[in-house]
Amino acid sequence: MAFRYTLELLAGIAVIGFCALFLYTSATMSGAEFAGSDNIGSGLIAKLSGTPVENFQPLIPQWVPPSGEIEACLFALQAAVGGILVGGVFGFWLGQAHGKNMR
Repeated sequence: MAFRYTLELLAGIAVIGFCALFLYTSATMSGAEFAGSDNIGSGLIAKLSGTPVENFQPLIPQWVPPSGEIEACLFALQAAVGGILVGGVFGFWLGQAHGKNMR
């Protein structure tokens, strides 16, 4: 009975820990901007190769959404599909465990 909610407790502690870490770093690092890994990686490759970032061509041409609203909608759709898939997998596992307990 004591270990019934162990996973939930660990997940809650992890979420609280990440929130505390985010708040601590954002409070101590004033004036810091978030630069995505794409920008940092492209800048490092440009520095090492001697080629400016503007001259890089992607291997696969990328489609750019016509507006920010469409980009946000596609991101929300991607998050919803991912949530449905993760929920389906966990529901399947829970159903399998429940089925074994019923036998």
